[in-house]
Amino acid sequence: MLTRKQIELLDFINKRLQKDGVPPSFDEMKEALDLRSKSGIHRLITALEERGFIRRLAHKARAIEIVKLPDALAPKGFEPRVIEGDAPSAPPPAGAQAIEVVHAMELPVMGRIAAGTPIEAISEASHTVAVPGSMLSGQGKHYALEVKGDSMIEAGINDGDVVVIRETSAAENGEIVVALVEGYEATLKRFRRRGDMIALEAANPAYEDRVLPAGQVKVQGRLVGLIRSY
Repeated sequence: MLTRKQIELLDFINKRLQKDGVPPSFDEMKEALDLRSKSGIHRLITALEERGFIRRLAHKARAIEIVKLPDALAPKGFEPRVIEGDAPSAPPPAGAQAIEVVHAMELPVMGRIAAGTPIEAISEASHTVAVPGSMLSGQGKHYALEVKGDSMIEAGINDGDVVVIRETSAAENGEIVVALVEGYEATLKRFRRRGDMIALEAANPAYEDRVLPAGQVKVQGRLVGLIRSY
């Protein structure tokens, strides 16, 4: 059974899809439901997806498919559909953006990285993700990680985002890096060298920075891109 807020959001998304051909943004959803933050919308979207009412298309901005509607909302003869803008015989819906063909590469997603309390390091790929070639910086190997936690939220990195990392063992002060702490904890933080110590700085005042001896911190990569699904 859906909550009242979940039904309200599902109804709002469905009406916008029917009217404009594209789902609303998270900001529009937040305003429509009179919520204080987009994190509340994220939780509602996740709940609707887990219950099988919607499907989010990975790595496509604002791409949400209505899979089914509850009895209170479903019109007779309803059929799920997703608008991708690629039907040659139909005019583009209002508000649709032009589609550009870009070079993309498949990167391994090496599990989840903590933007909060460090989690156990992960070294095996769970799946792959398509990344625009323009996002890959410099030479060397690249990989992707799914972010868990909100300690880097003020740097624009949210829980559930996918970060693109260039493999490197060196970092400059102020860069956001994947750091391996004491050989078994992996975390995503801003790197800062302080003499013989390394500070791993959060971008959320709710979290304290970690200051560790340089020998306990190993840089495994530097942030070069970010992918967000809506």
